[in-house]
Amino acid sequence: MPQRKIEDRVTTLEQTVKGLVDAARAGKQEKDWRSTIGIFEGDQVIGEIQEEGRKIREADRRAARQGADS
Repeated sequence: MPQRKIEDRVTTLEQTVKGLVDAARAGKQEKDWRSTIGIFEGDQVIGEIQEEGRKIREADRRAARQGADS
């Protein structure tokens, strides 16, 4: 392949990458906890994790109540 074609292709690639980087930087938002709301909605695994957490917390509450009654 002639040297000029390669240089032209590299130049085109560099411009494309620069455009992508600029676009990504322009669209970058500050991290905000509100952007995570609903991302696990309907996720069965997350539902199971939350249910197990509820069971653990309830068991801790029962144990604390029994300890306070003693």
